[in-house]
Amino acid sequence: MFTIGDFARHGRVSVRMLRHYDATGLLRPAHVDPASGYRYYAAAQLARLNRIIALKDLGFTLQQVQDIVDEKASAEELRGMLRLRRAELETAMADAGARLVQVEARLRAIESEGQMPTNDVVIKSVPTVRVAELTATAASFEPKDIGPVIGPLYDELLRRLGSAGVTPTGPGVASYEDAPEGGGRIVVHAAVQVSAPLQDGAFRVLDLPSLEQAATIVHRGSMDTVLPTAQTLARWIDANGYQSIGYPREVTLECPENRDDWVTELQAPVTGA
Repeated sequence: MFTIGDFARHGRVSVRMLRHYDATGLLRPAHVDPASGYRYYAAAQLARLNRIIALKDLGFTLQQVQDIVDEKASAEELRGMLRLRRAELETAMADAGARLVQVEARLRAIESEGQMPTNDVVIKSVPTVRVAELTATAASFEPKDIGPVIGPLYDELLRRLGSAGVTPTGPGVASYEDAPEGGGRIVVHAAVQVSAPLQDGAFRVLDLPSLEQAATIVHRGSMDTVLPTAQTLARWIDANGYQSIGYPREVTLECPENRDDWVTELQAPVTGA
C-alpha cells in the first residue's frame, strides 16, 4: 500500500488531484485509516488512474470519464465519444493552424511596412465581365471569417456549373460588399467568368460592373497571406491622392493545386487624383 503522497509521485499527479478524485468518487483510496483519516492506495489502482488521466487529457468531462472507467458506457458509446473528440481535436488543430497563419501574416505586414515595393501598383480600368456566382454571408471581413465561407462557395459553384454543362471561360473573381443587416457582416460573391445567358437558378449569371479606375497589385501565394500585399496597396492609394470606394476584387490569375503558387490580382476601386 502507498500513502497518498507516494501514490501521487508514482502516478505523476498531485495530491490535491487525488483528493478531488476521492471526493467525486472517481478514484477512492483502497484504505482509509479510521483513526488518522490517512488515505492509502494499492499499486493496482495505478491502472485506473492512468485511464482517468488519459481520458481527461482527451477532453472528456469527469462524469464522462467515470462512466467510461466504470464501464457504464457501452463500447459503441465509447467509440462514438472517441470519434467526436477526435473530430473536435482535428477542428481545433485546423483553427489553431489558421490563426497561426494570420499571426504570421500580421508579423510580415509589420516587418514590411515601408519596405514592400509599390511600383508594381497599376491604375487601370476594368471592363464589364460576365460571371456565374454564388453568394453567402460571412460574419466579418477578417480572414478567419472569409476563408471558411469562400472556399466552400467556390467548390459548390464549380460543382453546379459542371452539372449544368457550363465551362468557365476565365478566372475566378471574388468580390465583397457590406451585408444589408449591418453588424460588420459581409456578403461574399464567389464568381467565375463564363459565356452564358443571364439567368438565375442553381447559380446566378450576371454582368459584373466595370471599374472606371482600379488600383491593382499582384499577390503571389495563398490568400491566407495576402495581408502585406493588401496593405501595401492601401498605402499606395493614400500616398498618391486616391480614395478607396469599395472592397477590392480578387481575380485569380493562376490557381494550381499548391496554394503557395497562386497568383491573384487585387483590384481596388478608387476615385480621385
